[in-house]
Order: sequence, then C-alpha cells, then structure tokens
Amino acid sequence: MTIDEIRENFSLLDEWDDRYRYVIELGRTLAPMPEEEHSAVNKVQGCASQVWLSRKIDRAGNDEPRLHYLGDSDAHIVRGLIAILLTLYSDRSPKEILATDAAAIFDEFGFREHLTPQRSNGFRSMIERIRSDARETLATAAS
Repeated sequence: MTIDEIRENFSLLDEWDDRYRYVIELGRTLAPMPEEEHSAVNKVQGCASQVWLSRKIDRAGNDEPRLHYLGDSDAHIVRGLIAILLTLYSDRSPKEILATDAAAIFDEFGFREHLTPQRSNGFRSMIERIRSDARETLATAAS
C-alpha cells in the first residue's frame, strides 16, 4: 500500500470513528515483529504506549543503502500509526527519509486535532528515531 492509497481511503471516511477503525485495520497489516526484536534497543522512548522499531540496513547493489523497518506496539491505534509511518519511511534511502515530512502528512490527515498530546508526542518520537537512523546511516556511508 502507498501513502497515496491511504490518503485516498482516509478522504472517503467522513467520521472520525470510521477513520480510527481504518487506522486500526492498517495496524493489523504490519509484518509480525519477532519476539527478540521487542528489545530495549528497539524500544522508542517518549511514547505513552510500548513501541518498538527495528531497523535493518540493506546495502545490496550500487545504490544508497536502504533502511527497512519492522514496528510494533501494545496499542491498536499506535500500531496503525506505525503502519502509516512505515509506509512513508521503510525501504527508503536515508536521503529520502530526511526529505519526507511525516508530521506534515499526519497534520494533513487531521491527527493533530484528533490524537491525545501523549500520542502526538509518541508519534514525534517515532519520526525522530527514524530520522536519527537515517542521519547515522548517511554518516557511516560517508566515512
């Protein structure tokens, strides 16, 4: 699924209850995260729920490295937010990740007005974690 497909599906739903259900359904599409990936290293700090993001770097080919993510949470709505976030960022190069403004896309969807401040802070923590990974991967590639 692409972010444009998610955007289109979201626009068809007028009620926020329906939009929340859709986000929860997106969370059910996440690839399973192996239990050993639910580690302190992968835990995202700053989230009210438990959130884990694990990263794998694919350096195959002559292109820039690509970052692949798995994500999980103990909260259904957060799993859906992770699914949207990974649609934006997973399997992308560090430069693509740094050029993508996930916060602006979430604002476009109206999440700022419809998520609790704790969920919004957690979402920003997830974005910062992925952007930090991208910066680190770029720095490693340059050296």
